Amino acid sequence: MLRGKGLLFCAVALAALAVGPAASADGWLPHPADATWTYQWSDSVYSPTPTTENVTVKDQNAKLGSFTLQWIVDGQPSGCDQKNPTTTGFVPFQETNAGLTVALGASSWCSNPPPSQFPGLCSVAQQCPNSMASTLYDLIWGSLAPVLGGPLQKGFTWTSSGLPATQEPAAVTSASSYLGQESITVPAFPMPVLAAKVQSTITQAGAIGDPYGSGTRTVWWVYGVGPVKIQILHAGGAGAAVTTSVLQSTNQTPQPPPTDAVYFPLTKGLTFKYSWTNSKHMPKPEVQQITIGAFLNNSASFTVKNVSKQLAVAATYGFTSRLDGVTNLWSRTQSATLLKFPPLGPAGAPAAKRIHFVTPFDLMVYGFNPILPAYPAAGDSWASTKPSLDYSAYGVTGQSKVIGIQSVKVPAGTFQALVVRSTLSQPGFPYGSGTRTSWFAPGKGLVKLVFAHGDHSVSTVVLLK
Repeated sequence: MLRGKGLLFCAVALAALAVGPAASADGWLPHPADATWTYQWSDSVYSPTPTTENVTVKDQNAKLGSFTLQWIVDGQPSGCDQKNPTTTGFVPFQETNAGLTVALGASSWCSNPPPSQFPGLCSVAQQCPNSMASTLYDLIWGSLAPVLGGPLQKGFTWTSSGLPATQEPAAVTSASSYLGQESITVPAFPMPVLAAKVQSTITQAGAIGDPYGSGTRTVWWVYGVGPVKIQILHAGGAGAAVTTSVLQSTNQTPQPPPTDAVYFPLTKGLTFKYSWTNSKHMPKPEVQQITIGAFLNNSASFTVKNVSKQLAVAATYGFTSRLDGVTNLWSRTQSATLLKFPPLGPAGAPAAKRIHFVTPFDLMVYGFNPILPAYPAAGDSWASTKPSLDYSAYGVTGQSKVIGIQSVKVPAGTFQALVVRSTLSQPGFPYGSGTRTSWFAPGKGLVKLVFAHGDHSVSTVVLLK
């Protein structure tokens, strides 16, 4: 911290995307080599007699997070797979930090063409690759990237593309919303199981068979299993078609879904007021207001404004929520003060790029990403990595661990909060070393933070409102 009235410093910290706890990326569609699923699907108008499809894992690459699912319908072999001519079709999937996607490109997947009575889903009839005549095709229609966004938390929405540009003008897109968890019973699970319910509004224009390619799709995803039911209400007048696919059997076992609580909201316009102190270096409370600004693709900016005047601060932060957790993308601060704080590292950084604690978020993001795992659970832990962008910015080693849920009382109220404890070491800088405990409440984010520094001072942050 520079000392002296009117002096100004600027710090820019870039944080690496987290190398943290393993995200539950494949839990919503597990794919062990021996996995099997049997579905029955039908269309109320164009294929009312149910079709049975046996889905298996064709291949996978664990290192790349990619896998291919194939299905077989008795008596309907195709030329898709020369090694297995009985295969009716296949779809390749890719696990990404933003969710489950499908390879883009009309040749990336293959199947028999839809029955001739189905409405056309291209702008021309010749060599049309588009189909909604299978369970997996109904799952990915309009939603190739991603099929399932993440993490699935309350209020989460995303948009997807559904056809490569070469299929214009009959392109298809979707807007999806996670609607929460719901009990469902299907033939594979006669006793109710808890599912994540996702609803998508699908839009297509320019296809010969309009409006069949548009409508509303609802998918019930069971953790540890995958989709157990898909229903599409196709657009049209009275008597419009309804497509339904239901899981009949599987060798996969339902698991309790991970938490869908939002412990770090990114909602534009939310405002939080914090008070923070340091027992040695700033015993008088400093009050600051933090507002969430621009939001796009589950990322948001946060702006800090002073309420009290011990610190003259202008600060902005960028955060994103992905399947590797909530991460700090960047931090920019300017500050002037007469207060004297101990120096911080990293030792190898120029003085102008040294870390400073001038806001509650400085204390929260300090060290390494992620701030929180995507689906936090008691016992989850992650550590700093070296080398990494985080390490080059902070020069901190250590470990974070989710302790569990605790009741915490602060001026803003009493909350059942998720507790995360971090041990941090910045060699040569006692003030940058110590133990940090953070409390995060659903829908509120950070409500309390206590940082016991290595110089025997304690920084305390509480949410005022």
